[in-house]
Amino acid sequence: MATSDWSRKTSDAPEGLRRQWRADRALRPAMRSPGRPDPSRVVQRQFWRLIATGVTTAEASIAVGVSVPVGMRWFRHAGGMPPISLAEPTGRYLTFEEREEIAILRAKDKGVREIARAIGRDPGTVSRELRRNAATRSGTQDYRAGVAQWKAQQAAKRPKTAKLVTNDRLREYVQDRLAGNVRRPDGTIVAGPTPPPWKGLNKPHRADRRWSTAWSPEQIAHRLKVEFPDDESMRISHEAIYQALFIQGRGALKRELVTCLRTGRALRQPRARSRNKPQGHVTPDVVLSERPAEAEDRAVPGHWEGDLIIGTGRSAIGTLVERSSRATLLVHLPRMQGWGEKPHVKNGPALGGYGAVAMNAALTASMTKLPQQLRKTLTWDRGKELSGHALLALETGTKVFFADPHSPWQRPTNENTNGLLRQYFPKGTDLSRWSADDLEAVAHALNNRPRKILGWRTPAEVFDEQLRSLQQPGVATTP
Repeated sequence: MATSDWSRKTSDAPEGLRRQWRADRALRPAMRSPGRPDPSRVVQRQFWRLIATGVTTAEASIAVGVSVPVGMRWFRHAGGMPPISLAEPTGRYLTFEEREEIAILRAKDKGVREIARAIGRDPGTVSRELRRNAATRSGTQDYRAGVAQWKAQQAAKRPKTAKLVTNDRLREYVQDRLAGNVRRPDGTIVAGPTPPPWKGLNKPHRADRRWSTAWSPEQIAHRLKVEFPDDESMRISHEAIYQALFIQGRGALKRELVTCLRTGRALRQPRARSRNKPQGHVTPDVVLSERPAEAEDRAVPGHWEGDLIIGTGRSAIGTLVERSSRATLLVHLPRMQGWGEKPHVKNGPALGGYGAVAMNAALTASMTKLPQQLRKTLTWDRGKELSGHALLALETGTKVFFADPHSPWQRPTNENTNGLLRQYFPKGTDLSRWSADDLEAVAHALNNRPRKILGWRTPAEVFDEQLRSLQQPGVATTP
């Protein structure tokens, strides 16, 4: 609205009312035009509480009634950290619901005291609310709950200058320990590699990273107490350092310094979300603790451990190792039809050779060559390639169990064997070029190596003894 129109309309208001408007506006900082008011803090608190439970940003946005792009922007601008307190405000302040009730009653030409009685507030509170937070763009006071909530939130902001902004000595200390140069014992600087420019994303994938001192914020915070025991100005919490790094405009540290953290993440990942990995195929009845006790002491044959060794271009080889004899089976995982002929489709069929369907077929073909008594259980890691374990157990009679997350020691025989196999199939090589006959030859070589744990017998000899003990003629004598 033009200035002349504003002056003309406000001149029609009583002098006392115009004087009160000027007094109220003089006590508050200048506000930009609200446009479409932001969602209330109640909605934002609910959003960040959902994020803390581990749900995705899109799910949290939909649950609180805001668009997914808005939720994404909240999460990105806050660096994945709640920028507001999640504690509920006290009853001293009007809620958005109360403001909606005031707007409805005001539209019905109800008086201040009647409105106050209806919402259980003091008449002075309602009077100030109508005067301070009403929309005035039309030249008159028009009370709307959305605008009133936005004005109240803007007026309630108490921006506190970050400690790293005001304390130069503390900021230099934190930044030097976080992003300082790597030095030799004599003090000379080691430049290290030249990293690519930071683009606001996570650390570069399989590329050089900047060499830095790289103390963690927690190490910095606690070391300050050791080096400056009597200087209380040299104190800061590790959480304040994280906020200075991740939340835009919160502190004096540049955002690109997140690359100096060990993880190198541009956004902080909520702890619950990091634990909420997609492992829906692992149900309580197939965790390692449910595996039969006889599999633990290796006295009874027929209990296997399995995993994949991964190569370039999404190539892989399946490995199966019997816990008692240490006999090894290598599972051939050829490319599926259509691989390399068309662009990769997200969430499309897995054509690399170790999708759930292909993995089930390959394992079934390998396991069914063994006698039923020698395929009792199979212990796998938590990879999604075995998400169809229920069908595998039905077709082979082998009960599948999954080790705990990040616990390779729960499959020790398989892990040790995979280390031996890397002599034949090094990391960074294409494993799809090897045929099933090639894998059989490598497995034969491995099964005929004497082992100290077997009294210098070979896995093939021990496995043959197991087969003979079953007294099943016609079964192959070597795996």
